[in-house]
Amino acid sequence: MRILVTGSRGFVGRHLVQTLEERGHDIVQADRTTAPGVSAFDVTDAAAVNAAIDAAAPDAIAHLAAQAFVPESQENPAATLDVNVGGTLNVLEAVRRRHDRHPRTRVLLASSAEVYGAQPAAAYPLAETAPPLPRNPYAASKVAAESLALAYAHSFGVDAVVTRAFNHIGPGQDVRFAVADFASQLARIASGGERLMLVGNLEASRDFLDVRDVCAAYAGLLEGNGAPGEIYNVCSGVATTMKEVLRRLIMIGRVPVEVREDPERMRAADIPLSVGTAAKLRDATGWTPSIALGATLRAVYDDARSRLAVPS
Repeated sequence: MRILVTGSRGFVGRHLVQTLEERGHDIVQADRTTAPGVSAFDVTDAAAVNAAIDAAAPDAIAHLAAQAFVPESQENPAATLDVNVGGTLNVLEAVRRRHDRHPRTRVLLASSAEVYGAQPAAAYPLAETAPPLPRNPYAASKVAAESLALAYAHSFGVDAVVTRAFNHIGPGQDVRFAVADFASQLARIASGGERLMLVGNLEASRDFLDVRDVCAAYAGLLEGNGAPGEIYNVCSGVATTMKEVLRRLIMIGRVPVEVREDPERMRAADIPLSVGTAAKLRDATGWTPSIALGATLRAVYDDARSRLAVPS
């Protein structure tokens, strides 16, 4: 298949390109940043999106381009909505415009489990039928983008599916995100830095996946599995506290540290528990996660060490 990946230079995008190439697909990379072999355009520019999709003539589109950092969405909600909602609309409209000639262009919208917010205890593990309860502008923007994808599937026949990936981690993640930040701080300590780690809320529990498992799930849907107009959770079904993740990283790093809470790293509307069921995705594609959390944390730590150019 010929697959267009928007946001191809981002954390998930880089891994997805590799996953799809390993599965034998022809990949067209698209990102707002210029790089060799990458089509550079801004998803908020409708004309540029139309031109890029016409030029690529893809069999499928993985729409990953987004503003994905929750604190940034709180600082600049309008820009987050422009990218996450307006960009999604532009991609869907470009596909709809080509629908008569290319009716089977699969569009995968990468949404987020953040849309679920905090649910009643009886609702866990969360299925796709749980109502969205967004607690921040990022989550709200993803609910709106999902609604557009489902509307285009049902109103215009666009072959669109939505994924709600739970917390995914792995090598290459921005250190603004908690697990990558933990590993980065530990790597600096291991290289001789001050033995102080600053952390946010360690009591929160999250459903962690390796980003490479997430990309395998996306690949299965891009290849035509799953039904248009449907939402699919991508998750492990197991919740792990941030405290346990930190403990395991400290054991991997083998360095003594002092852990101290940092008010700047606390979210005003943090979600205490996030864990889901991927039964629907498994039934549609056969996907199950294959990389253990311990192996993922080792990869994250090794990546943090390599960024400091310190031998492992």
